[in-house]
Amino acid sequence: MESTRTVAVNGIELFVREQGEGPLVLLCHGWPELSYSWRHQIGAIADAGFRVVAPDMRGFGRSSAPQPIEAYSIFDLVGDMVALVAELKESSAIIIGHDWGAPVAWHAALFRPDLFTAVAGLSVPPPWRGKGRPLDLLSAAGVTNFYWQYFQKPGVAETEFERDVAATIRGMLCGGFADRGRSLFVPEGRGFIGRSAASLPLPPWLTETELAYFIEQYKQSGFRGGLNWYRNIDRNWDLTAPWQGAQIRQPALFIAGSNDPVISDKMSGKHLAAIERVLPNLKQKLIIDGAGHWIQQEKPAEVNAALIGFLKQVT
Repeated sequence: MESTRTVAVNGIELFVREQGEGPLVLLCHGWPELSYSWRHQIGAIADAGFRVVAPDMRGFGRSSAPQPIEAYSIFDLVGDMVALVAELKESSAIIIGHDWGAPVAWHAALFRPDLFTAVAGLSVPPPWRGKGRPLDLLSAAGVTNFYWQYFQKPGVAETEFERDVAATIRGMLCGGFADRGRSLFVPEGRGFIGRSAASLPLPPWLTETELAYFIEQYKQSGFRGGLNWYRNIDRNWDLTAPWQGAQIRQPALFIAGSNDPVISDKMSGKHLAAIERVLPNLKQKLIIDGAGHWIQQEKPAEVNAALIGFLKQVT
């Protein structure tokens, strides 16, 4: 049976969901998600013989949300997972991440191969450190309205998203990144969500009760913590200079939906095409036909089968 508690790690507190016994599996959610986003995976993976722990990540839900933007670098995020393994009194873990949680998982495997013995990423391909800061490169290419750029100035996206939290969450989960046609560019004067978000119908994979949980949590936490992850994009490029060209050599799995705009945009598309360059021990690259960005919620049976198969293979 799943249980929840709050644990002190790395100078903050993380709210975690946990279930099962066996090799430790960490589930790292993305933006704007919560540990609840793994509700279809926690019990299934636990029943397969694993100890599953899914935190509300730093800045999200019921976990701590430090005020400084600098508190959300990739070192802080990976540091939380390293400390969580220690707090759980384990000596190793398999780490799995979706959306922003995927870069956390990839970098955890890259930084600490002694601790993270296998890695899986959903929706976002592994890191491929480019020749310059990502935001600088966008500007140099004449791009001024990519969503990363819209999120940079503190208060702008927060004001839009917190004006009507219910409409924001509905827009994200029911429209947002749900289909390939969704643009990741922000039209001038329209904001990221769009004006029709409040009237979007629920997709078949999401109930009103599930949506209400996300809405209630974000009404309490706000959006600043998660947005601060984006405000460290260029800083993360600076910090990861020692790993330029490095490979992640642990057994790895990648899963995404064919309709996910994140893998069809130019930047991530390049990363996906060259995924074996970073992951020489890639066991499977699974693209689920017809699925969008919220892959583990949209297609739990397919995702669970792939994850459990991978976990049994590497333990």
